[in-house]
Amino acid sequence: MVKNSFISVISQEEKEKNTGSVEFQVFSFTKKIRILTAHLELHRKDYSSQRGLRKILGKRQRLLAYLSKKNRVRYKKLIGQLDIREPKTR
Repeated sequence: MVKNSFISVISQEEKEKNTGSVEFQVFSFTKKIRILTAHLELHRKDYSSQRGLRKILGKRQRLLAYLSKKNRVRYKKLIGQLDIREPKTR
């Protein structure tokens, strides 16, 4: 999924380019997570990148928790679009 196409999908729904929206932030974090995961497959002992990955994962998890409480329909749609699994509940 290309960044500009995702922006256009969100903007068509919201009638403006809103790069601060929860959906766009989760999309950008997911993109960074996938890049860092590919990097860490080659460089297993890159501990600073592992730390950065854990921080980004936490940020994305908090945003998804916020979105699931605020609007469950938008949350389910976003999870489906980005092909990420739903976090376990405790």
